[in-house]
Amino acid sequence: MSTQVADTAGHVGVVFDPNVSWRLHHQVAVRPEPFGALLYHFGTRKLSFLKNRTVVEVVNSLADHPDARSACRAVGIADSDQGPYLHALSVLVSSKMLIPGNPQ
Repeated sequence: MSTQVADTAGHVGVVFDPNVSWRLHHQVAVRPEPFGALLYHFGTRKLSFLKNRTVVEVVNSLADHPDARSACRAVGIADSDQGPYLHALSVLVSSKMLIPGNPQ
């Protein structure tokens, strides 16, 4: 389950847990690019670059899977190779591009 925590400034955020459901925030647009994709959050006005097409596939399929690890497996990422992808997803959670999904 994702956990809400407060940082040193008192701002509450969500901690990434790869064993729960995630999805793109409804205010995030994904624009495919030759290198991967651009993500733009219309609420925060933040821009993120996904420099790998595999991570784009994972991000786009998150809502279709019960957890982030399953989404990685579905695009062919072995459990032993998921570290960098899960880290990328955690960065997207911290920038509010990804939010907890609906329990399935």
